[in-house]
Amino acid sequence: MAEASEPVNPEEAHDPQFEPVIKLTEQVEAKTHEEDEEVLFKMRAKLFRFIKSDLEWKERGTGDVRLLAHKDSKKIRLVMRRDKTLKVCANHLISGEMKLSPNVGSDRSWVWNVHADYADGEPLPETLAIRFGNSDNANLFKAAFEDAQTANAKLGGTTEPESSGGAPPILPVNVNSFFETDPSAEQQQAKEEKETGDNTEMPSTHAPVVEQETETKAPAVAAETAPESDKPPEVVEEEVAHSKSEVSAANDE
Repeated sequence: MAEASEPVNPEEAHDPQFEPVIKLTEQVEAKTHEEDEEVLFKMRAKLFRFIKSDLEWKERGTGDVRLLAHKDSKKIRLVMRRDKTLKVCANHLISGEMKLSPNVGSDRSWVWNVHADYADGEPLPETLAIRFGNSDNANLFKAAFEDAQTANAKLGGTTEPESSGGAPPILPVNVNSFFETDPSAEQQQAKEEKETGDNTEMPSTHAPVVEQETETKAPAVAAETAPESDKPPEVVEEEVAHSKSEVSAANDE
């Protein structure tokens, strides 16, 4: 006698296929406004900016800092984008007024002023600090930065517009106490810091509170007090008793 076959669940046997309502065949090209520029310099670094209202450094992002030269105008600008998100964290023209100052406590980071940085869209004055993996990379960046300044100066018209508020002052503050947000990058950075022996601490950026000095006057009694004598206590007591007796005799007279 033949065995009865198991019933088939209609939901399991059903294999629907859905056709997309709209087929996306058109590819949209995303422009970064860097298509007409040539990369002159590219190196991984970490960028910081100084927040004047809070008197402290804030991490701006980690990624590749690049110097881009426009193919037509030949002018060179600095552009830096964050890793993964590719969000712009620095975007400004390199002018002769900028000066890379060595950061206190480190030979692999630089600080400079920017009168107009366009990373957030609107031109804003910024104080930026950039840190590299080692001093050699920092020196390579400095050389490329100064070459870009010379090239832009020959083209002319590279002076940055003065902002109404003015650029914040350069503060010699060590930024080596900031850490990478990416764990792998943090481990790599710790390894590099161990090799270079860079273990300096970041000094406080807050202005110290200066207590107002008040003029204090010693009591009048203290001014009349005779200097401490080097005589033995017995002699001092005897002189005091003798002085009292003389005063008493004078009063009796």
